[in-house]
Amino acid sequence: MNYFVRLWLGFTLALTIVNGAQVSFELSGTTLKLGGIPYFVSPSPISQLQLGAASKQIQSIGKAFPGGLIPFSAITTDAAFLDQNSVQRTLNAWASLDDVWSTSFLTGLFISFNGTSRSPVVSLSNSAKGLGAQVVLTSTQYASGTKASEKLAPGPYFVEASTGNVYQVFRLYNDENQAFVYGTVPDGNGGFAELSAHVEGAATETIAVPSRLHYTATKEKPLAGKRLAVKDIYDVQGLKTGCGNRAFFELYPAKNKTSPAVQRLLDGGMVLVGKTKTSQFANGETATGDWVDLHAPYNARGDGYQDGSSSSTGSGTSMGAYSWLDYTIGSDTGGSMRGPAGVNGVFGNRPSHGAVPLDDVMPLSPELDTAGIFARDAKSWATAGHWWYQNFTSAKSFPKKILFPTDTSGSSSLTTPPAAGTANAMFNTFITKLEKFLGTNRTEVNFAGMWNTTKPANSTAPSLAVLLNTTYADLITLDQIALLADPFIADYKAAHGGRTPFINPAPFNRWGYGRTLPSTQKVEAIANKTTFMNWFSSQVVKPNATSCSESLFLYPQSSGSTNYRNIFRSAPTAPFGFSANRIAVHAETPDMVVPIGELAYNSTITGVTEFLPVSVSFIAAKGCDLMLFDLFAALQDAGIISPVKTGSRLF
Repeated sequence: MNYFVRLWLGFTLALTIVNGAQVSFELSGTTLKLGGIPYFVSPSPISQLQLGAASKQIQSIGKAFPGGLIPFSAITTDAAFLDQNSVQRTLNAWASLDDVWSTSFLTGLFISFNGTSRSPVVSLSNSAKGLGAQVVLTSTQYASGTKASEKLAPGPYFVEASTGNVYQVFRLYNDENQAFVYGTVPDGNGGFAELSAHVEGAATETIAVPSRLHYTATKEKPLAGKRLAVKDIYDVQGLKTGCGNRAFFELYPAKNKTSPAVQRLLDGGMVLVGKTKTSQFANGETATGDWVDLHAPYNARGDGYQDGSSSSTGSGTSMGAYSWLDYTIGSDTGGSMRGPAGVNGVFGNRPSHGAVPLDDVMPLSPELDTAGIFARDAKSWATAGHWWYQNFTSAKSFPKKILFPTDTSGSSSLTTPPAAGTANAMFNTFITKLEKFLGTNRTEVNFAGMWNTTKPANSTAPSLAVLLNTTYADLITLDQIALLADPFIADYKAAHGGRTPFINPAPFNRWGYGRTLPSTQKVEAIANKTTFMNWFSSQVVKPNATSCSESLFLYPQSSGSTNYRNIFRSAPTAPFGFSANRIAVHAETPDMVVPIGELAYNSTITGVTEFLPVSVSFIAAKGCDLMLFDLFAALQDAGIISPVKTGSRLF
């Protein structure tokens, strides 16, 4: 057995040094390798086995393990009879369900009976070695009379031979795609601490994940044990919020409470494993030139050197890269969820505005900010969405009308089937299947033309492009300057003798634009946004009592095109203009991204054929988020959309 302890730090002590001063320091856990796999062991025990007559045997076994930490597996059963075959069936199931447990944890077995009729007959004493176990303990007076001071969930643990203390174990993973700011572990006080462990030889962050076997989903906790990573603009108790800026991270202390949006997911049973990178202050940045303070995460798709989009980049790239991660959350103000979802080939959403509270979350523009979630399959995405978005209800049916714009999407008409092997062909094939599923036919629309013929009588804007050209840029710059930039810069100057902090090019240039605007510009921007929102809900995508939304508005989100990260582009400017991607921003509607395929390209990086994601965005009426989640789950059941894998290929 390959078992190597790198350090043992499982206690707190006071050290008196030579000059008489006393220094108290807290040690933070154990990093070890078992069976060649790196693990982190919590510093504080979660339970204790009363070893009784087995004490000498346990201590003897413990001599073979550095630190006296013995790998144990806890099995919970309600069976009346337990033998090697029944245990083996349980272990076989574990091997397929969990990436933390392995047969290396079979040095010891702790069997706990949770039945109600009688204690089980355990027939393992003569056959435990066949499982690799050197000692078998039970909670029912069998053999040693061992029992736990509190119930142990099934799965892997380490037991300290000298005390019987039981420690939770986490598997360590390397963040090869540089998507994380840091990994996290529970601090034992309702909050979290930065992970102190590091994978040997890794040049990036290390993330610790708990065993999936320790958690069971319930009605109260439907997301129990699901591993979650959070964009580093959300406050979490015990952790610093850096917002992609090193000066901001160093200036402010760790937070003393968790944002309600994150807490809702933790209350549902999710387990926080780390904070993911964001482009600076959630402003749009392109990999390489714009990411100065932090290095841009790597998009796992294709050749691995495509831009991961912005600003929920870390959350989007990690979901496309790591099978050990279940969910990540980000934010969407102008496309920061949908862009990464598209180019990383995962499911991601901008919800209806106001879907979850954004207290204790860094603001870009409160009038536009939303919180979204990434997943790799529609059904698990729907489970999380139903739990997180409490302000909405499901619809009785799905819409029977499909709208597809021919002007704002950059896509030509799909009425005539496009050439095979193109993104348009994939869009057409997908919409054809959707038509059949819903029992309807698409309606192709000229979006700008709809405005021209149905715009409000009191609107003087000759086009949507004119009405909304600066609206987004005005709101995000004016809001962020007032709510974040000015207070942060003032605080930093006060703490650093008048020096100003470094700001990346994108927010620096955007704030520069915002400082040129008159004080009345925000009033005008909100008025233009409101005009568009009211027009869209009354003329384009209307609410419906039965299907929540009268229609589904579809447009291409990603088209399998390249955006290499090793290219320097022109300096970033204020984000002017209007496109399909901004419809939901101003209309406050849900906009949800679904991967539907992948397109081949010849990579200038690898010199071979690679594949990049093709995805579609769905817009529905405001408040119809759960209808869309339900629709996508149904489409997955029907085989029209599919879960995606991690790595270079989606399917």
